Amino acid sequence: MQSSSDIALANRLAQAAGEAIRPLFRGEWSQEQKADRSFVTEADRAAEAAMRAILESERADDGIIGEEYGTRNEGSARQWVLDPIDGTTSFIAGRPIFGTLIALVQDGWPVLGVIDQPITQERWVGQIGNGTTFNGKPAHVAACKDLSDAVLGTTTPHQFSGDDVDAFMGVAKAVAERKIIYGGDCYNYGLVASGHVDVVIEAGLKLHDYAALVPVVEGAGGVMSDWLGNPLDAGSDGRVIALGDAARLEDVLEAMG
Repeated sequence: MQSSSDIALANRLAQAAGEAIRPLFRGEWSQEQKADRSFVTEADRAAEAAMRAILESERADDGIIGEEYGTRNEGSARQWVLDPIDGTTSFIAGRPIFGTLIALVQDGWPVLGVIDQPITQERWVGQIGNGTTFNGKPAHVAACKDLSDAVLGTTTPHQFSGDDVDAFMGVAKAVAERKIIYGGDCYNYGLVASGHVDVVIEAGLKLHDYAALVPVVEGAGGVMSDWLGNPLDAGSDGRVIALGDAARLEDVLEAMG
């Protein structure tokens, strides 16, 4: 269980990021394409800079792993993992389904996570062993009696390649055709924690993409794993499964082949 000071700090980081993002949403800002062909905007950089300034002032001994400005204090057992805008394409398109991700990773394991949607002002805060809240109230996953009843989400099918395509399509064929949603990035995982989405499957994620999601989903009673069913840590390969009902994990793994 994390200290109340860590939770308060994580909420302040989310607030600072949101204050940097909101004035730029559906406004005018600069953007560029990075070496990996993903996009970064003025809002991404401003939000991460705002969070890092607080951490550097108040948690000088902790590490920082940020998507835009890299790593500080790499050897620290406590690492704050920051993704200022997860879903930059949605931000660019004016769709309020992106989010700021904040995680505290202890000895390689995510223990505290925040998913913050600054436009709609929706915030999930999760702690391993101590529950998840949505805007301050307890959040709970939903039961799913059969995979055929599940709502399945993924950001885009284009993230899958090679055998990963067949694995995802195996699950897609097992759920009802009209219960597959595309887009949403981290927002989908908040919806799992609140009981609206049952399964999310993605590949190609980096630590800053998934670290915050684990405490949020698992604190709400769900489970997150890699594609072999193993728990997620800092060394995971970026292929993730999120489930509201842990009883469906074996069904998903079987469907993936």
